[in-house]
Amino acid sequence: MIFSGEWSPVLRRAVCLFFLMLPAVFMIFAAAFPVCAEELVEIKGLRHWAASDHIRVVLDMSGPVEFTANKLQNPERLFFDVKNAKIKKGLPPVFNVNDNLLKSVRVGQFNASTARIVFDISNPSYEYKVFHLEDPSRLIIDIYIKKQGAAQPDDSAKEQAVKKPSEDAASVPPKQLLKRKIVIDPGHGGDDPGAVGPSNVYEKDVVLDVALKLRDAAAKQHPDYEIILTRDRDIFIPLDKRTAMANKHNADLFISVHANASPNRKARGIETYLLNWTNDEEAIRVAARENAISIKKMKQVQGELDFITSSLKRENKRDASIKLAGYIQNSLVMTTAESYSSVPDLGVKQALFYVLVGADMPSALAEISFISNPAEEKLLSSPKYRALLAESILAGINNYFRSSPVQKVSYTQDKSEPVKKTAPAKSQARKKSRTKTAALNARR
Repeated sequence: MIFSGEWSPVLRRAVCLFFLMLPAVFMIFAAAFPVCAEELVEIKGLRHWAASDHIRVVLDMSGPVEFTANKLQNPERLFFDVKNAKIKKGLPPVFNVNDNLLKSVRVGQFNASTARIVFDISNPSYEYKVFHLEDPSRLIIDIYIKKQGAAQPDDSAKEQAVKKPSEDAASVPPKQLLKRKIVIDPGHGGDDPGAVGPSNVYEKDVVLDVALKLRDAAAKQHPDYEIILTRDRDIFIPLDKRTAMANKHNADLFISVHANASPNRKARGIETYLLNWTNDEEAIRVAARENAISIKKMKQVQGELDFITSSLKRENKRDASIKLAGYIQNSLVMTTAESYSSVPDLGVKQALFYVLVGADMPSALAEISFISNPAEEKLLSSPKYRALLAESILAGINNYFRSSPVQKVSYTQDKSEPVKKTAPAKSQARKKSRTKTAALNARR
């Protein structure tokens, strides 16, 4: 036995005391290192840039996180406590912004498992929105000056301010013509190929070529358009930085171009999306693929609707986005139907696409054909078809600026609001596959 006669009383007491104190030692160790079963998420970097009415701050992280947010006054501060997170070694503790809305951002380790991010606010009249993006993981914080309820002028009002009703383009000196800025966003790029077709055609290559052709066509046909590409070569750009680029340029429109894909190889057609809540399973699937997240996660993030709708209402741009998506869809379908009648019209829909979040201008996302369908992949491989798609999108943009009535757009804001529709199209090509049932049948 361990306590034989050979052990002295002092030694026996010492051994007993050791075993009695052992649980306390473990408790102290656990308190000092509370997160031992899982690795801490690392906050790897911080980026920021200014838009016309807000500051965007992006925290680059090694994984998803949970956080709490609080405000402090005198001086005005907003801070986030990021749980189970650590600051990367060497990350600067202070990022100076020196804007009339935000002075600086400070980062630090609040305790062993909590990182604290502090925003030193310049203007006490502010509001903020926060959301998370994946692949790579980022926490996005947008800080706005509170609006006082003043309505923002729409595009037609801006045009009238430049052009009097009695004037036409021919009588206005060139320097007085309104220069339209349109940001075209070719989806994916770099190490993100997007969808890959049966014959190994990459979505990122197709949409880049369409965007380049659109820019070239606009330069020849519309000198009053300034086409800005989010990428003009094979590089990766994070989703949040694409709309930030459009905001920085104070663009009039933002259009993201993608090729669709489905597990059903028979699915085919063209559809155009705007940013909004949806309960359409197929629209959720498309958005999940473009957002590079699971369908389950896509359904969860629809809880971010409050941020999405408030952003769109703030700029009075949702109706303009509906109109823009309608013109692009109409033009794509009507133009391609003349030579490619086999490409169905799947209509205008809505879904929560991360790439459209935060746009200060009317925005839309065009799915120009199914790269997963062997026949449409072959079309997308054709320079002729790509050029036609580019011309079609450009024509839709031009029709939008001319402010002609939208032929047909259907959307649902929420479950309580009715579906709104305008007059149906007269063209025979527009009579095909116009209902939602027909659009879904095209995918089955």
